[in-house]
Order: sequence, then C-alpha cells, then structure tokens
Amino acid sequence: MTSHITVQSTNNRVRVRVSDVTVADSAQAQLLTEGTLPLRHYFPRDHVRMDLLTPTENVTHCPHKGDAHYWSLIVDGEEFENIVWSYENPIPEMSDIAGLLCFYDEQVTLEVVT
Repeated sequence: MTSHITVQSTNNRVRVRVSDVTVADSAQAQLLTEGTLPLRHYFPRDHVRMDLLTPTENVTHCPHKGDAHYWSLIVDGEEFENIVWSYENPIPEMSDIAGLLCFYDEQVTLEVVT
C-alpha cells in the first residue's frame, strides 16, 4: 500500500442517505485515509442500492489507486451525476478497495452509527 494511504475496517454501521432514501447501509465499510484528503467510506456493492445507480462514461486516474469509474444516482426523479465511484482494478497495493463503492460525502448525508 502506498505510504500515505491507509485502509481499515470499521466496527461501526455506516449509512448513506439522499433526501429520505437510504442508498447504502453497511457494517462492513472500509475507511480510507489519504494524506490530507477527506476520510472516505468504501461500501461492498451488496450493501448499496445498485438499482438507483447508472454507470457513466466518467473515468479519472489516481497514481496511488488506479482508474476510478463513476455512477450517477437517481433518487425521486433527481439525478446526482458522478456521485459514486469505484476502483474496479486498482493498483495491486490498493486491492483492499477493489470493486467497493464510495460516495462524495459532500453531496450525501453520511451517518456513522457507533
């Protein structure tokens, strides 16, 4: 793993809501810290409402994690474009987050239940 990134399991339940709709709910989220960037929660796919997600063409590259692919979220007819991403095939050092989904916390309500 690159030296400035850590990935660890959490013992807490983590939920993501948009409006009054729960779009992710997991007690198995992974916490990723990367330097001074915001803490991110990565969710197993089967803990995310995939029926609300639509893949987009957007792909970004991080030299420390690999290529991120994005999804838009549609809740109550409102679209939140490129709000979810995943490193499908990250660099080998970041295999702990392979296929997990992450939300822009700034655009959703993220609840950590201790």
